[in-house]
Amino acid sequence: MQIDGRNYLLAIDTDISDETDAKHSSLSLDKVIDVMEKSNASTKIIILDACRDNPWERAWSRAASIRGLASVYAPKGTIIGFATSPGELASDGKGRNGTYTEALLQHIDEPDLTIETMFKRVRNTVAAETRGKQTSWEHTSLSGNFFFNISLGKIIKSYPEIAIADELFVVDETKPSHKIIKGLKSHNWYTQNAVLSQLTAASVKKMTDSNLFVLGRNIYQAACGGSNSARIFVLSFMDETSGYPDEKRKALLDGMLFEIFFDPKAKLRSKIKSNLFNELFDLQKYASLKESFEFIAEALIASDGEFYALPGRDHELAVTVGTTKVKDAYRVDAIYVDGINVFRAEDEEWTVGGEEQKVYGRKSAADLKEQLSQELVVPMRSLKLTYTPASAVKGELQVPFGYTVRKP
Repeated sequence: MQIDGRNYLLAIDTDISDETDAKHSSLSLDKVIDVMEKSNASTKIIILDACRDNPWERAWSRAASIRGLASVYAPKGTIIGFATSPGELASDGKGRNGTYTEALLQHIDEPDLTIETMFKRVRNTVAAETRGKQTSWEHTSLSGNFFFNISLGKIIKSYPEIAIADELFVVDETKPSHKIIKGLKSHNWYTQNAVLSQLTAASVKKMTDSNLFVLGRNIYQAACGGSNSARIFVLSFMDETSGYPDEKRKALLDGMLFEIFFDPKAKLRSKIKSNLFNELFDLQKYASLKESFEFIAEALIASDGEFYALPGRDHELAVTVGTTKVKDAYRVDAIYVDGINVFRAEDEEWTVGGEEQKVYGRKSAADLKEQLSQELVVPMRSLKLTYTPASAVKGELQVPFGYTVRKP
């Protein structure tokens, strides 16, 4: 609330006996702004959903002052958002949050909006919700652009957006690379196998890196779909690309790696396209391909995805599988990463005879390692598994159906 033309952030134990006590047991908004002004951050953001009347004015024997919060000064590089314009009051809204916060939640994650454009959309939503009774407000002195969410196509500069979000890619059959891409998109194994024979060291030299990136995506897609030629291309990548210029080989591999993690809209997949995940990441052992794995690591960082260990950086992940000896097998009860059991039911327990209970399947340690590799999104070469008891690694494992270690 404001007292004597200044804004104060009240604590739950603010002393409201009189206005002097209230001021000196609250946090001055001016102080917050002063502290932030000294920060080295290029953009400082304050958002206040706290425009209220002073409910103690009568108790303080004061005449009613200006409604809501007072206007403030925004130093260079600062934007301050208010739920209402100066002198207005904010609506409490109909749900868990106030009208202003609900509008923020609706727009703050929209991609590629400058913060000023985002606040304009918030203002429009607030006005519509309150039928024009509330107008959100900003004080700003920003000199550059700030985005809460930038789409991957805007961040990755190596390839154009039509390659990163390849649903936008339009096939032009006058170009040899496009003919191959069209054939790979056919979902017909005979067509897919035939067009890949057109990919030679000589033809690749004339193709753009952008087209090769999309081509790499489609080769991996076709390989996962059962095309034998595409599968051989992935499994024998170094031999298949022998004689390719380094930058052309990189563009193809960049596209393959990107296809594992990102869908045609350049959105992070909820589950990776894992069919040849480990085979492709085995290529990390070649120093000449390092830039491609750096590329995918940077793309995953930009996507704000959550990973146990960032793919592409070749970081090892230590995992312990907790088991209990049951007759001739070992029942998997827990899987620990960084001291936390991450093994959980992905859905409801299976029902047997009308009762919910765990239903188990049998796996070898090698099978379980491959499953964990795909769900943890960590290549097997970087996954270090241990078992308790240690003898379980040599035995048959009972693993409950419907359980996973994927990030929730």
